[in-house]
Amino acid sequence: MSIPRKGRLGLLSAATAGVVVAATVAVIGAAEAGTTLGASAAEKGRYFGVAIAAGRLSDSTYSTIARTEFNSIVAENEMKWDATEPQQGQFNFTNADRIANFAATNGKLLRGHALLWHAQQPGWAQNLSGTALRNAAINHVTRVATQYRGKIHSWDVVNEAFADGSGGGRRDSNLQRTGNDWIEAAFRAARAADPGAKLCYNDYNTDGINAKSTGIYNMVRDFKARGVPIDCVGLQSHLGTSLDSTYQQNIQRFADLGVDVQITELDVQQGNNQANIFASVTRACLAVARCTGITVWGVRDSDSWRTGQNPLLFDASGNKKAAYTSVLNALNAGGTTTPTTVPTTGPTTGPTTAPTTNPPSSGACSARVTLNSWSGGYVATVRVTAGSSAVNGWTVGVTVPSGGAVTSAWNATNTGTSGSVSFRNVGYNGQIAAGGYTEFGFQGTGAGPTATPTCSAG
Repeated sequence: MSIPRKGRLGLLSAATAGVVVAATVAVIGAAEAGTTLGASAAEKGRYFGVAIAAGRLSDSTYSTIARTEFNSIVAENEMKWDATEPQQGQFNFTNADRIANFAATNGKLLRGHALLWHAQQPGWAQNLSGTALRNAAINHVTRVATQYRGKIHSWDVVNEAFADGSGGGRRDSNLQRTGNDWIEAAFRAARAADPGAKLCYNDYNTDGINAKSTGIYNMVRDFKARGVPIDCVGLQSHLGTSLDSTYQQNIQRFADLGVDVQITELDVQQGNNQANIFASVTRACLAVARCTGITVWGVRDSDSWRTGQNPLLFDASGNKKAAYTSVLNALNAGGTTTPTTVPTTGPTTGPTTAPTTNPPSSGACSARVTLNSWSGGYVATVRVTAGSSAVNGWTVGVTVPSGGAVTSAWNATNTGTSGSVSFRNVGYNGQIAAGGYTEFGFQGTGAGPTATPTCSAG
């Protein structure tokens, strides 16, 4: 989030992006149990997380609080579309990796935020529409979710797609204008790319039972009935000076649909009631079995997007506030339930099969394929490397095993979908300097290709 970029200073009852749930539980030593937010939440089978920015990790006070107090991490902006794909088909994970590495190094869960959102799109995506935008969006979901496959416990697949107001309908956006099924398509693509991650829908002004939260409720109910892969709903909970009386009831009704609920971007305007509201939110989550975690949107008041409202648990100097104590006390007091979907597995890294390659020949090109596979499907990344001379155009041949088929490709165009499939460069990646390389990818059903790919230049 880092909401100065969102321009939503007037929305105090909720605001932007996040969802979360389970794929791992950070291990906390017994001596630490109950003395930090993350440790106490872990005792209850939940997480208590924080949104961080890569640019602030060099601040020792900031990074120490993030490391010692929380057991889950989410990126404010570094995993959004404009950050990860600044040019179409050209991905940059440098800052996102800084967040992921911080989480991994310090034994934290990692949430992903956010794959598709009408805001913070790169300029090239803003200029697309219709089928071109739909294809680009699904490609983006596939590539980014694949990049972090096995490392993210929960993804905010779609963020803020419903409109404010009394209608409870969809927000008008360039994504919505590609067709009303765009959210479903995004969730299906995310499941194919990372089958182990929880897939979440996330939105603001959904902190009680109202028209907007009911519109989302109806979408989730429909998805569950039709088998669309959705695992969780995120309530952002950017709160003012009071808490909706139906807050816990709203959490419970989503849980009753068979999805998890996470409080994803919690912050509360400072005032006489701040500590009580933080504690009430915590107790409401603990009271519902499928409320699996809470994330606060920022470390210290000075790091918050809500300038001057001091809405977080630590003051600008990093001191614990009364709100911090109220939350820790609520966590240590416990709740009436244990989550029904307790995180149990740790992140996995690396490809599931070894890369196969043919050796480069002088003046020609070589190709190497790396697979991320799961039961029934895979994503393949292919590196095309020039030999001793530059390449001006290339074609890669891949043998897709019997019973499988290529379903989509990026940074290349394919001829055929099964058996012998050829991939040809697109306009921007056909020229490769001598010894240099480019990459393309494709997704498929069945078993992935294991035979050595061929590569021809020209």
